[in-house]
Amino acid sequence: MEAWKIIILFLGAFLGGMAVFLLKGDNSRLLKLVLSFSGAYLFGITVLHLVPDAYQGNDPYVGVFILIGFLFQIILEQFSEGIEHGHIHKPGHAHIAFPLGILVSLCIHAFLEGMPLAEGHQDQLVYGIALHHVPAAFALATVLLASHQNKGKTIFFIVVFAVMAPAGYLFSHELSAGGIGNLQRYYNRIMGVVIGIFLHISTTILFESGSDHKFTVRKMIAVLLGVGIALAAFFYEV
Repeated sequence: MEAWKIIILFLGAFLGGMAVFLLKGDNSRLLKLVLSFSGAYLFGITVLHLVPDAYQGNDPYVGVFILIGFLFQIILEQFSEGIEHGHIHKPGHAHIAFPLGILVSLCIHAFLEGMPLAEGHQDQLVYGIALHHVPAAFALATVLLASHQNKGKTIFFIVVFAVMAPAGYLFSHELSAGGIGNLQRYYNRIMGVVIGIFLHISTTILFESGSDHKFTVRKMIAVLLGVGIALAAFFYEV
């Protein structure tokens, strides 16, 4: 277990949520650039690292669990309303009641995202997940304030969300070490579910990066940077 992973994962979500109290005006352009970069980076890491690793155990059912993860993320988004992609719902649009479905589904999503980090050579994935959680936490905080939660409660729920990815990492660390029953033999299948979630999240972000599926120059640069850094890390480790 590595403490720096827990710190970075927590700070990415926590600072992203706290930024809602500091930033004024329309920050959608900056958030979209961060999303484009993190989505491309997550996609690159998933294809280059997670997928090959999951198939190393020669489990013929890994692909089935990748599909399950992909479909599970679709179900989660029926409750989260796309906050994983940084979608921000304006106060005039909706959430008068406390957005419990959004909070729970987002926490489940973050917990599962932290699970691949138990593998030692997945260090570069930490930064991608932390970046991905910045706009997600910002959107969550915006929705909480729109539902008339006070500042104290909003910060509390941001902290709850921020600890989910570290909790997933800790759980997965115990799982991969064989510390939780006999679940270690199913580790690759659990990773398959996480891979499916990552594939859905990253590809959705990339498709939504531009109107009519067109990329601006800035967004294209952000995507190329994300993929380029993932490739650089891959070739460095090979």
